[in-house]
Amino acid sequence: MSPVHLRRVALSLAAVVAAAGCRDSRRPSADASGRGSLTIAVIPKGTSHEYWKSIHAGAVKAARELTAQGTPVTLVWKGPLREDDREQQVQVVESFLSQGVQGIVLAPLDRTALARPVEEAKAAGIPTLIIDSALESDAIVSFVATDNRRGGALAADRLGSLLGGHGRVAMLRYQEGSASTTEREEGFLAEMRSKYPQVEIVSADQYSGPTRDTAKRASENLLDRFRDRIDGVFTPNESATVGMLLALQDAGRAGKIRFVGFDAGETLLAALHAGQLDGLAVQNPMRMGYLGVRTLVEHLQGKPVQSRVETGVTLVTKENVDDPAIAEIVNPPLATYLDGQ
Repeated sequence: MSPVHLRRVALSLAAVVAAAGCRDSRRPSADASGRGSLTIAVIPKGTSHEYWKSIHAGAVKAARELTAQGTPVTLVWKGPLREDDREQQVQVVESFLSQGVQGIVLAPLDRTALARPVEEAKAAGIPTLIIDSALESDAIVSFVATDNRRGGALAADRLGSLLGGHGRVAMLRYQEGSASTTEREEGFLAEMRSKYPQVEIVSADQYSGPTRDTAKRASENLLDRFRDRIDGVFTPNESATVGMLLALQDAGRAGKIRFVGFDAGETLLAALHAGQLDGLAVQNPMRMGYLGVRTLVEHLQGKPVQSRVETGVTLVTKENVDDPAIAEIVNPPLATYLDGQ
């Protein structure tokens, strides 16, 4: 190898070392005692639904508490607008690899599509904690989420009992690739088939899509297709539940068809009070966001963390919605943590 070529190689290696030094210097980390500042990226599936606002509020609450306890935490909240934009979410994850964050809290839109960027983040020294929906990867710190299968089973028990164990039921799925809603859907079907074998499931292969508008159109198509041959319906997330509610209202059938959904929000709680919804399997998204950030920070501080953290699921009905313990879950203090954000 010529002297000129050797000199070029040496310069290239020096540049790589210098770049690595600059990258590390932009990533201050907390030591085991909790001192030092941390920047955590929180990446939701979407940013428009009330569910994700509750996740955001919980993350902010955790960051404020940790900062007050001596570990300054700065949150960066960024996600795709639509909950079907897998490519944009992949790009968001990848963009944080060079932005000086110490860790990522991610609600993956797709259980496989987000595996590669998460593994790239780990290789770059940036750990990822998964919330809400599972990821098919071993390169994660922990999984903080609802027992979604149990939530689907709770919904099936409510709908089956309301129908007296007989009737025809349709389930409108959310979208392919979403691990959390798939678990709810499968939990619902398994419970209904085993506990209420006389209930006929007339449709379980239609998808609502990512928004209230797509869900409403899918719901209208489902209702038109079966007309008077549906006695009950189940929907597995906020947007699907709102879309079905709107379709039932427009058709003059709200309150006439038994209806159990998933997640809470102002529109859904009003429908529950009005008797247009018979039940909601409700998560605790604020707690999910809170524990997601706290668990990741504990990992960054060198503390052992659980591989799976359960955040709870509750069946809310017209009869218990005003109980203090339920009200705290379905009406989280968002303004306290998101005012001005």
